[in-house]
Amino acid sequence: MDRLQFPLLPDPPSRTGKVLPRPLPPAPVTPKETGLSLSFLVELVAKLMLQYGLTRLTDLGAHLGLSATVVEPVCQLMRVESLIKVARRGEQEADVDYELTQAGRARASEWMARNRYAGPAPVTLQAYTERVQAQSLSHQTITREQVLAAFAGLVVPPHLIDLFGTAVNSGRPLLLHGPAGSGKSYLAEQLHRLLPGHVAIPHALCVNGEVIRVFDPQCHQQVVAPPRAGAAFDARQRSDARWLLCERPRIVCGGELTLEMLDLSFDAEAGFYEAPPHVKANNGLFIADDLGRQIVSPRALMNRWGVPMDRRHDHLMLRSGGKFTIPFDMTLVFSSNLGPADLGDASFLRRLGHKIEIGALSPDDYALVFEAACAAEGLRPDPVVFWHLLRHLHPTHERPLLACTPRDLLNLVASRARFTGQPRELSCAGIDWAWDAYFGHEEPLSSAPEKTRLA
Repeated sequence: MDRLQFPLLPDPPSRTGKVLPRPLPPAPVTPKETGLSLSFLVELVAKLMLQYGLTRLTDLGAHLGLSATVVEPVCQLMRVESLIKVARRGEQEADVDYELTQAGRARASEWMARNRYAGPAPVTLQAYTERVQAQSLSHQTITREQVLAAFAGLVVPPHLIDLFGTAVNSGRPLLLHGPAGSGKSYLAEQLHRLLPGHVAIPHALCVNGEVIRVFDPQCHQQVVAPPRAGAAFDARQRSDARWLLCERPRIVCGGELTLEMLDLSFDAEAGFYEAPPHVKANNGLFIADDLGRQIVSPRALMNRWGVPMDRRHDHLMLRSGGKFTIPFDMTLVFSSNLGPADLGDASFLRRLGHKIEIGALSPDDYALVFEAACAAEGLRPDPVVFWHLLRHLHPTHERPLLACTPRDLLNLVASRARFTGQPRELSCAGIDWAWDAYFGHEEPLSSAPEKTRLA
């Protein structure tokens, strides 16, 4: 994957669009309002008490992300069924400690052997679907001025600004294609700047009694939810702690992407599922990098994602064979070193609303990238050295003006200076050495063999 280091930019301005009345769903105040069955809640509470030794009502509620008004009726039912007993009762109503009975410990061990999930209470598939639809990027509108502000400081040709803005507004998948080192992967990730606001992401889902973990700290960046006025006194004003307020996700899958990764992943030892990466990317950005060079072929990926790309929902299957529908709502970007014709599947290409070529830079843009790379490496720009690079090395070796070249060459120059103990200074001899070290004895691009067309 080609990664370019451009200057970091401030967050883009917000876009106008549909605004949810509150960033997180309201907290349930009864077991019924959770959408979960009492039997499921009983199992979850028993496993918490067994695994973590939690006994206090307030501690159980905090771990489950549920209020005492929800947990207390569950505990009362467990007392009726002789699964727990009161170990201590304080002066306040919520100041209660419980402990598992012998029968409760045996049942909890059975439940734990089947499913070891003992985290925050999951949300229902219906609640998740409604929330994703409410947070959909289709409610957002972006203008050219906002795209210019988001990409300020980057070297991006004006025609690409228009194409990026139109592509994000359309909501359709897009393909970025061009030679390695042109900046496709970096620019694809920068499209995240055009996705405004925060979204609510649940810890987990409950589908047909099975738990599917959704929140992933490796994929989701949590933010602090603003406090709601009166929440300390009115339970109806509190937010549902089973959801986390996060930045819109940005997930990148490269050459490691397989079809198996796009299905639910069941952990036989833990007894619950992990959501696939495109589900974790809902309401955000998903980038399939190195398309055509992955383990999965473009045709196989099209067969898997054809319906989701068209209808904006996917079908997943549980180990029991039960299928369910889940939203497929994201800005979907494919990046490839191959051109559209080389990907070899007209049906797949038809579903891509935009095919944007990221090619070589103009000499003026190349100079801007060179200056930025000099600043990043602590080197003083030298016009003579730049002219030698632009007018001698590139034409002689028939190398296009790709955005990655100045960064990579100047990094070698700076690294050599650190190794030899010499001052960090640019020279034609130094850039010649870096060029030879970087490109070696590769053939000019014009003499390289033709690309193989993929089936």
